[in-house]
Amino acid sequence: MVQLLKKSSLVLLLGGLASCTMRNPQLPMKGTFGSDLDFLKAKDSVIVLRDDSGLGQVIVSPKYQAKVFTSTADGLNGKSFGWIKYETFDLKQPDPHMNAFGGEDRLWLGPEGGQFSLFFKPGTKMEFDNWHTPAAVDNESWELVSSSPKKVSMSKSTHLQNYAGTELSIKLERDVEIMEPKAIQQLLGIDADAAVKSVGFNTVNSISNAGDKAWDKTTGAPCLWNLDMFTPSSKVVIVVPYDENAAGKVATTNYFGEIPKDRITYKNGILLFKADGKSRGKLGIPPHRAKNMAGSYDAENDVLTITMFDVDSTASYLNQEWKTDTAPYSGDAVNAYNDGPLADGKQMGPFYEIESVSPAAFLKPGEKLIHKHSVFHFTGDKAALNKIALKTLGISLDDISAAFK
Repeated sequence: MVQLLKKSSLVLLLGGLASCTMRNPQLPMKGTFGSDLDFLKAKDSVIVLRDDSGLGQVIVSPKYQAKVFTSTADGLNGKSFGWIKYETFDLKQPDPHMNAFGGEDRLWLGPEGGQFSLFFKPGTKMEFDNWHTPAAVDNESWELVSSSPKKVSMSKSTHLQNYAGTELSIKLERDVEIMEPKAIQQLLGIDADAAVKSVGFNTVNSISNAGDKAWDKTTGAPCLWNLDMFTPSSKVVIVVPYDENAAGKVATTNYFGEIPKDRITYKNGILLFKADGKSRGKLGIPPHRAKNMAGSYDAENDVLTITMFDVDSTASYLNQEWKTDTAPYSGDAVNAYNDGPLADGKQMGPFYEIESVSPAAFLKPGEKLIHKHSVFHFTGDKAALNKIALKTLGISLDDISAAFK
């Protein structure tokens, strides 16, 4: 009788476990779009934009500074392309310097350093203890203006004082729109290939002078700054085409100390930068050298990423270095960053970034400057991805992969 009861209890237990399993299907795997979507839904009423196939999806958040958090080319089970720092969402008090939520495309304001910095109060020494990201692009919510299945519009008004003491009344506006695969192909001049899955989105970012005084070279002027944060692997290489016929240096490579020679190389108008998230370094391309495109290739996951943005080779770009003795309007138009440990061993990521910057917004009251920045991901057959890389970035995947072997 006791033996019979034991068997009956075992059957009931196994039946109960099976029932629980059926009622609670397996959670999405970490690293997938579905996993990140579930996480973000628990923190915010995010907006998901979808292309007609439903495979291409993009997560946008007005609450978290109008960020595009991440995207996928293959639905909920597809790879999540954006980098998200999950721990930041649980902070009880905002970090006084920067709240690194992550985001595949986030909008910042510049300049970060220099005579007209927005990150340092007037008269303070330009060091980390005094560095504070403007709240409007760090931890304050934005207003949702409108949304549809494929597009969302957001805005934010703020008031800042720059390092020179100039008071700036600013209105920011931002549209994010998912693109259909056919539109992506037409824009980039590439052919459709059934062996490739893709997702792409376009952002239109604007800054308006909402005050009663003009922003000029004497008062200083802000700029728009798109930063794309992605997850690294041991085989990610950033690709930055540049004009090899222009005069002057190709790139600034010492933002955070000189980038080691075994992590950066130049060849035939292509700059290659190792982006494994293991060595902190940043570079910048000046506007007269910059082209309107950059990207990366992750050979470990077969993901090709392309970014496309506005560049004005004749405009004044703000110097963002943490120095007050540099020419303030001698800055870069395109940047790339690889994260790595600080001197004390701490690390924000790991992640890597591809960035574009607008010219200085020399605006009279009521005037507006617009900066466009788009992001595209392609995944699938390597031969098909290679054709896209050659057409857009001007280099083969084999040459990218071999750069740092």
